[in-house]
Amino acid sequence: MANAPVQRMSQLMAKTLRDDPADAEVLSHKLLVRAGYVRRTAAGIWSWLPLGKKVLANVERVVREEMDAIGAQEVLLPAILPREPYEATGRWEEYGPELFRLQDRKGGDYLLGPTHEEIFTLLVKDQASSYKDLPVILYQIQSKYRDEARPRAGILRGREFLMKDSYSFDLDDEGLTRSYGLHRQAYQRIFERLGLDYRICAATAGAMGGSKSEEFLAPAEAGEDTFADCPNCDFAANTEAISYEPKPADGSAVPAAEDIPTPDTPTIETLAASLGVPASATLKNLLVKVDGEIVAVGVPGDREVDLGKVEAHFAPAAVELVTAEDFVGRPDLVRGYVGPQGLEKVRYIADPRVAPGTSWITGANKADTHTKNVVAGRDFEVDAYVDVVVVEEGDPCPKCGTGLRLDRAIEIGHIFQLGRKYADALKLDVLGQQGKPVRVTMGSYGVGVSRAVAALAEQTADDKGLCWPQEIAPADVHVVAAGKALQTELALDVSAKLAAAGVRVLVDDRAGVSPGVKFTDSELIGVPQILVAGRRSAEGIVELKDRRTGEREEVTVDEAIARLTA
Repeated sequence: MANAPVQRMSQLMAKTLRDDPADAEVLSHKLLVRAGYVRRTAAGIWSWLPLGKKVLANVERVVREEMDAIGAQEVLLPAILPREPYEATGRWEEYGPELFRLQDRKGGDYLLGPTHEEIFTLLVKDQASSYKDLPVILYQIQSKYRDEARPRAGILRGREFLMKDSYSFDLDDEGLTRSYGLHRQAYQRIFERLGLDYRICAATAGAMGGSKSEEFLAPAEAGEDTFADCPNCDFAANTEAISYEPKPADGSAVPAAEDIPTPDTPTIETLAASLGVPASATLKNLLVKVDGEIVAVGVPGDREVDLGKVEAHFAPAAVELVTAEDFVGRPDLVRGYVGPQGLEKVRYIADPRVAPGTSWITGANKADTHTKNVVAGRDFEVDAYVDVVVVEEGDPCPKCGTGLRLDRAIEIGHIFQLGRKYADALKLDVLGQQGKPVRVTMGSYGVGVSRAVAALAEQTADDKGLCWPQEIAPADVHVVAAGKALQTELALDVSAKLAAAGVRVLVDDRAGVSPGVKFTDSELIGVPQILVAGRRSAEGIVELKDRRTGEREEVTVDEAIARLTA
């Protein structure tokens, strides 16, 4: 076995900190800075120090090995990209302000790549001309860029981040399904090897486009995604992707709609209190503007509208809330008393809970007045049913009806069946077996490499510091010389022997640093095994400690080496 490196902390370009950074909000941010893994360069932009780079490289290695195992081929494309391909697919505008745009000295438009679908499509268009050239899977591990409005949480949400993005190119949908399945299995192996706790959840495609989409989510308090899973079946989904079908009710016995005076009740809360009814009996109607056109969104009064879902439904159109000015010159729109019945020239979308036959109390489109017995499908029509409410704990599972559980999570991977969106836009065809052009179908698959580091820190850290899984730790063993010359000599000797056996060693040989600081740092840095050359060094006795369990044992040097090289 080849010698492994020994990293001496006396020479290490990293300083540990006793206190949390003032701007740190989440655990991974605090610990990765304190343990000397990363340092902030600017808002959302981070430098990786030697220990951090080792962890990052280990994640890359695992990702690369599993991608190679499914026959994917690694390439490296530029990060600065021309405008034209993204304009052809519509994403130059769809990405909005999150896209880093720039110009060269001649006024040419470019962007910093957030994802590379367009460029990979053009690469394959240049290289593949026949059905014999497909299927193919290409990938890269490269920095991506997103102009976050509020970069936060350290490396969890930065403006520059390291990502593995891969793309499959197939002749037909059956081939796409196969490539998608290969990636799904590879991702499971990647995250299991990394030691991540994760869930595979149904997801929305967003700006990527395409049909089927799944996310790999790592449950963590610091997560920005909310997902739901069912305790009774295998259903799991990002809350943005949960959908229900309308369940029609029998509204034939409901009396005719009737106006009722309700002065000073412009909100659901004041209306329900005034009438002595639950908020769930009322119909809330939110007005938004979609590219300037007013649209009404109907949901039960006890539920909140998820504006993100509304935006996703109308994308790429711009969605904004109406203002007081929008009511001017619109006598059919009475602020605080809007109802779907009698609306003029206003599209009405509703949550599936506002199903045909359901009866509601809602605005009468008159000041200080509401209408009761308003039945969907009888007194008003719904132009489109869209899941637009904020999902809540206990909402029924769409698959079996059991109450859902909600949890926060970090997105660590995402896979998409893109279909022919990009191939159509960029005219990616190959000559088929019948001698006729065949339009290629694509998949897109991402792993957040730098984000996986933060997710692991969030999931595995304890009250003492980081606690890395063996596969990605910056070293296999952290050797601590308690302080005296004899102890340092023994620590360096043991380190050399371990390295000769292929064990990666981090040795704390710093002079003038107290044993207490060294012990604290060894726990903060989080290498899986800690070996201490301490008070019994003259006897050839050292202490072995398991960083995760805290179990420790005094053993001979030979036994320690035997255990660590087993």
